[in-house]
Amino acid sequence: MKFAYYPGCVAQESGRELDMATRWVCRHLGIELVDFPKFSCCGSGFIDEANSVLNVALNARNLAIAEGAGLDLMTVCSTCQGMLSLANRRLEEAPVKAKVDSVLAPLGIHYAGKTKVTHLLSILTEQVGADALKKRVVRPLTGLKVGAFYGCHLLRPQAEMHSESAEEPHSFEDLISAIGATPVMYRGRVMCCGFPILFVKEPTANRIAARQIDDAKAHGADAMATPCPLCHISLDSFQNKAEHEAGHELNMPVFHLPQLVGLALGASAEELGLPRHLVSTDAALAKVAQVAVPT
Repeated sequence: MKFAYYPGCVAQESGRELDMATRWVCRHLGIELVDFPKFSCCGSGFIDEANSVLNVALNARNLAIAEGAGLDLMTVCSTCQGMLSLANRRLEEAPVKAKVDSVLAPLGIHYAGKTKVTHLLSILTEQVGADALKKRVVRPLTGLKVGAFYGCHLLRPQAEMHSESAEEPHSFEDLISAIGATPVMYRGRVMCCGFPILFVKEPTANRIAARQIDDAKAHGADAMATPCPLCHISLDSFQNKAEHEAGHELNMPVFHLPQLVGLALGASAEELGLPRHLVSTDAALAKVAQVAVPT
């Protein structure tokens, strides 16, 4: 398997551990990632609110780069997956396509609409497959109860994203089971993390994050895991502020999706960038047999 790798913005800067873990996992599963330094931001949903045509054009440019190389595109961010997929969908509308073409033409760019956008989660569950992944596990995450946290844009809008059920998804839980951990079912797994309003109404955003963490903990989760680095920011980086809003300690480790998979495939905590997290993952790792807690 070979993909144009679209890491998004966070994985290249504040969330570099996501990029580290993604590359480790893909390398060990024989998934070839091709880098394109000229990829730009997907707009993260913010540009779309101000100028939807500009947002589609921005993503059409990224899609055209992958198309030019004859590759489908792999994302590691729910929000990037949503923005790029929605751009493909919007470009099926003739008026939008005409406007976007007129924006891109002066740049010498034309997008024919052939690039398929797939998140790492789908690649692992559908193309690699749970059975094949299970055979590669050398460190089953037995004893670890994990609450998946999907993020909004991976599932919604369901009809346009062609996603699994937005209310009762199961792919992430299937993956968690395949690597030996126990998936925790809770309502908050399909709810918002609060990130979209973090820079507008921070206290409200932090209360939303605290609510989802509390929900996962109430259902027995030792840790949470997310396929979206923006959700990771809300749940991990801002967890101390979420605690302040909640009025009690949360102390919930939050893994990036490929970090969890990488642990099961034999990677060290350092190779996966776990020491970079603001909330220590030590307690979660201690529950897994034969997992060395980072010092």
